[in-house]
Amino acid sequence: MEVLAISINDTAKALGIGRSSVYALLKSGKLDAIKIGRRTLLTTESIKRLAQSRDMA
Repeated sequence: MEVLAISINDTAKALGIGRSSVYALLKSGKLDAIKIGRRTLLTTESIKRLAQSRDMA
């Protein structure tokens, strides 16, 4: 089964950036999040899309 969403910490590690940068990308709409209870998970699809666009600024 393919992973559909990962944590903010795992996203930061995967992209090689800090957690605050992940939150900034979320706020700007460049990453998509799913809220499940108190957890915020980022969709792997939006992470791949961001990495391919190379537009992390």
